[in-house]
Amino acid sequence: MARICEICGKKPHAGNQVSHSGKRSTRWWYPNIQSVRVKLENGQVKRMKVCTRCLKAGKVKKAVS
Repeated sequence: MARICEICGKKPHAGNQVSHSGKRSTRWWYPNIQSVRVKLENGQVKRMKVCTRCLKAGKVKKAVS
């Protein structure tokens, strides 16, 4: 799945876009997912899709290139 954080599982969610007249249509809110090279605990480097909240919280260790 493309737009899911591999660390916390954050994914898109749907809601209503409400116009000035009150007419409703469905829209989606997407998490800010970045593709980063992550250094795993066993020393292996892997490319993962991670949300920016997990990056900022330090839940992953970025690999130095």
